[in-house]
Amino acid sequence: MKIESAIASAAPTATDGAKNHKLVNAAQQFESMMLQEMLKPMRSGEDSWGGDGDKSSDSSMDTISSFGTEAVATAISKGGGLGIARQVIRQVTQEHQRDVKKAQHGTKV
Repeated sequence: MKIESAIASAAPTATDGAKNHKLVNAAQQFESMMLQEMLKPMRSGEDSWGGDGDKSSDSSMDTISSFGTEAVATAISKGGGLGIARQVIRQVTQEHQRDVKKAQHGTKV
């Protein structure tokens, strides 16, 4: 299930597409960062690139590996991920709708 359809079903009264787009992006970035942290232990092993163990290449290999982990986490998140982004969107949307209802009824938030 794509994130956009989750918003459409969770917030049928939402009128501002730009705000929804920002919410989707923020939720996907949040999920991506969580996935990156979960994937970090997978790359903590020895030099899996078949290098000769030269210490001068350690920082470059770490950078390449970090970019790879980031790319994988972003791809997983944008493809539907683990559902974390959907839950964030659902929760934020529900709280926003609750605040709007309170404001309409004159209740302090």
